[in-house]
Amino acid sequence: MTRMDQHPYQPPGPRRPDGSEHPSQGHRHGHGHARVQAPAREQTQAHGHGAGHGHGPSAGHGHSHSHGPAAPVSRHLRKVIAAILVPFTAAVVVGLVVLWPGGAPSHKHSGVGFDRQTRQATVTRVVEVSCASVNASGGAPAGGGSGGAAAGQTPGGTCKKATVRVDTGKDRGRTFTEIVQPDQPRQLHQGEQVVAAYEPTAPKDLQYSVTDVNRTFPMALLAGVFALAVVVVGRLRGVMALVALAVSFLVLNQFILPAILQGSDPLLVAVIGSSAIMLIALYMCHGLSARTSVAVLGTLISLALIGLLGSAFIGWAALTGNTDDSTGLIHGLYPKLDMSGLLLAGVIIGSLGVLDDVTVTQTSAVWELHEANPTMGPRGLYRAAIRIGRDHIASVVNTLVLAYAGAALPLLLLFSIAQSSVGAVANSELVAEEIVRTLVGSIGLVASVPVTTALAALVVAADRSAPEAETSTGGHPLPTRGGRGRRRKR
Repeated sequence: MTRMDQHPYQPPGPRRPDGSEHPSQGHRHGHGHARVQAPAREQTQAHGHGAGHGHGPSAGHGHSHSHGPAAPVSRHLRKVIAAILVPFTAAVVVGLVVLWPGGAPSHKHSGVGFDRQTRQATVTRVVEVSCASVNASGGAPAGGGSGGAAAGQTPGGTCKKATVRVDTGKDRGRTFTEIVQPDQPRQLHQGEQVVAAYEPTAPKDLQYSVTDVNRTFPMALLAGVFALAVVVVGRLRGVMALVALAVSFLVLNQFILPAILQGSDPLLVAVIGSSAIMLIALYMCHGLSARTSVAVLGTLISLALIGLLGSAFIGWAALTGNTDDSTGLIHGLYPKLDMSGLLLAGVIIGSLGVLDDVTVTQTSAVWELHEANPTMGPRGLYRAAIRIGRDHIASVVNTLVLAYAGAALPLLLLFSIAQSSVGAVANSELVAEEIVRTLVGSIGLVASVPVTTALAALVVAADRSAPEAETSTGGHPLPTRGGRGRRRKR
């Protein structure tokens, strides 16, 4: 056997007169790079992707591998990471137990907006009638008054008289009529599934009215297509991501929302709930490893920064969090609820999902760079990974801004119609809330890149496991890391 050294460039060997390679020069397989230790002795230390195993004096142990779970770090580093995350996890668990609400508090429905009883119903019959004959000017428009001109503007028009059957509740099977004006945006059709509002204190013939369309089937179908796509592409990792998503919704609906309604501090509830979601989602999707733990630490630090900045600027800008009908209704039902704290809680929860993506990506980048070149120190790892992070920052910040702009598009359109100046628009509380939400979240995202990258670089570069007591047949110790050179049989 002869040793095949892996250098970035190998000069061609001696050639025969016919141009073919000399027998002493075999075909080299694989790829990698090496650092020459002693040219006189022609010793190298190689690492990279390859196939086969080499044994002999000063030979590295090479093998074929693919990108997969990160190599475990040393026991000392695992203890350091555990010393930070175990108390934090214990504090989150204690917070969940202490603040667990046991369900949303009950209250008497006000009958306003979403705070009303509803029933599932079906449109069984639709006939055209004269609007004047049914006194359309006194009828409630279908869809809870969501649109349409005043009935008095079309007294001679043709309206629709819909017969609607109640399908759920104690009045199941009961029917009522709904008058639909011709200029209303939502028209009813025979066989259509709808949602009916129920007001028990109203006169019997006015207790039910159509408020919306039942969208259960198309929404469930879309959710099924999404889940199928995730599983087909992500396989087991996709399944775990869906389970983590379900757990996140469970924490949101069973802990965060009820705890806030029962009077707990919205900021404290958001921090504990977000931390629980972060721990469950990251470890469930990416495994219990040092790589995931570094991503958790980076996310935690970034969330803390977002919380501090959000608290400072929400108070400084005097944002009340009570800016529309929904928040006004919540404040009317629960006057003691801290609406500005609720706004801050929304900022933290909204930023968590994007933070997970950034921190996991940066941590994985550092780990892969280290696997490719174990001799690279923390500064080199940081510089290489931060270049990846800069590209990520540009795309993520733009995504976050556009997401908030898309959600507030109707509001921005109203300001455009009113021809308001940019300063006047930005100064209004409705827009100022979105600006603060966007900028605070973006600052946290930007900060998460260098923070997570630095943590990952320090953890990986500090991992100096002691060499294993393995020796080759020649009595020379085998390196535990980086010795991935190969031999060739002649």
